[in-house]
Amino acid sequence: MNVAIGYFVAFASQLVIFPWFGIDIPISSNLAIGAWFTAISLARSYIIRRWFNARLHKAAQQLAGTA
Repeated sequence: MNVAIGYFVAFASQLVIFPWFGIDIPISSNLAIGAWFTAISLARSYIIRRWFNARLHKAAQQLAGTA
């Protein structure tokens, strides 16, 4: 749900902000740009979550004396 809401907030923001900067593109391009940024955001979140979980797991093992 968070991703869906974020996508639609980004899309609405593009519709408002792009014209302020003289960027005039079709709705289909706005949708595609939003989709790409959403995919990048998902990948970034996944990588960061995996990295922190790995660090937490390693710290837990060290505390337990099993590392």
